[in-house]
Amino acid sequence: MTPTQQGNRTVTIGFLYPDHAAEDDYPYAEKLLGDTAKLAVEHVYGTDLHAVAELLDLGSPSRLAEGARRLLTHDPAALVWACTSGSFVYGWDGAREQIDALSTAANGLPASSTSFAFVHAAEALGLRRVAVAASYPRDVATLFADFLAHGGVDVVAMSTADIATAAEVGRLRPDDVVELIVSRDRPDTDALLVPDTAMRTLALIDPLEQRLGKPVLTANQVTVWEGLRLVGVPPPVPGLGTLFRRKGT
Repeated sequence: MTPTQQGNRTVTIGFLYPDHAAEDDYPYAEKLLGDTAKLAVEHVYGTDLHAVAELLDLGSPSRLAEGARRLLTHDPAALVWACTSGSFVYGWDGAREQIDALSTAANGLPASSTSFAFVHAAEALGLRRVAVAASYPRDVATLFADFLAHGGVDVVAMSTADIATAAEVGRLRPDDVVELIVSRDRPDTDALLVPDTAMRTLALIDPLEQRLGKPVLTANQVTVWEGLRLVGVPPPVPGLGTLFRRKGT
């Protein structure tokens, strides 16, 4: 029996995803995972503007509690707030309080968020010096760098695309996503981090890593990994990058 199976039943992991943009990354991942886990997605609705006040509202306790109630109908074993900016914008302590409240709303189930997923994934891979390719405006991206620093990850280079909304990010063509990421690499870094769950990236991770010669961590990738981490060590999974190839991460 694998760590993510309960008896003969494949475990379900619940994801709260903001609005609509790149949520099809989750069924894509589920196919690659096979019988390892079922990924259930419910949505949290609010403005999709990449601005601090709007992001604080998007990740508010009332919105996440409402989403948690919907996810409970899927009988999940753990929940993840699948939003980077809607979690790191609260700061380290605030983001911790956010997932504690999410866990409480879900009757005590384990919970996390994409922001903590990045820190945990970097720790699992032993990453210390990273570059960030952010779609956000600079003031929002800077809060992500601060969050990573609090988790022991040094952002030595950060670039921003200054895209105003998640919907615009979700409409990027694959070639545009690749260019946005590759053009922002720094050769002296351990990895490249891409922190927006609105960006469709899962099918691009392996080609990106081959091109750059280093791990590429994207928001939807680490979010799925974090959900698996909450319920057991994820086994190697082809097609989802170094993070899913390293046994024991």
